[in-house]
Amino acid sequence: MTARLYVGERVDYIIENELKIIQSSSVFTFSLDAVLLANFVHVPIKKGKLLDLCTGTGAIPLLLTRRTNGRITGIEIQEKLVSMAERSVELNQLENQINVIHANILDSERNAEQDYDVVTCNPPYFASQNPEDHHSNEHFAIARHEIHCTLDDVVRISAKHLRNGGKAAFVHRPERLMDLLTSMRKYNLEPKRLQLVHPKEGKEANMVLVEGAKNGKPDLKLLPPIVVFDQNGQYSEEVMQAYGR
Repeated sequence: MTARLYVGERVDYIIENELKIIQSSSVFTFSLDAVLLANFVHVPIKKGKLLDLCTGTGAIPLLLTRRTNGRITGIEIQEKLVSMAERSVELNQLENQINVIHANILDSERNAEQDYDVVTCNPPYFASQNPEDHHSNEHFAIARHEIHCTLDDVVRISAKHLRNGGKAAFVHRPERLMDLLTSMRKYNLEPKRLQLVHPKEGKEANMVLVEGAKNGKPDLKLLPPIVVFDQNGQYSEEVMQAYGR
């Protein structure tokens, strides 16, 4: 199928020879954190309802189709990114499985039906509200900084959408881990699984993956860490598997 592309857009593979995504250097593109989150979260295999908040160009919903036959909804505030995500869904002929909604996740909270089995989110990482700290490109600024929603908003809204016992999974920076765990407990998303991601062996972690269960009992498991690059500077076996290689 031929992609409908606009000025500055291109088609990249997320998964080699399998999944394609429309991207542009003028907006914030997907990266390893999205791939790791989509590979980390528990998902129902045959059916279910999944929601991806701050979905961007739709990388996480696309990746999740490799692991589940459930219905997946993505919510994104930036109209340009929604258009790219929708066309990527068409390009991969996944219209029957993925639906992308143009909305502020804060608005989705008002009509939350609490019937999703899984909620994922790769949220803006930086808490700074000072415009001088933001990227000059509006798309980059919104993706990176808590301009339209905070981490606490993301966790609260995730909990609102989940059924009892449903799973919410997040990827974030280690320096925000306590903020994330505090918000999860605050909104009854009990942390169940935590995994640190290190760029290389012996280097400090630069990402953390956390999954919680709505109204779950305390029982946190610390998973073995992920090391992204091996001693030769190549992707580790675990990362290669996440990319489907």
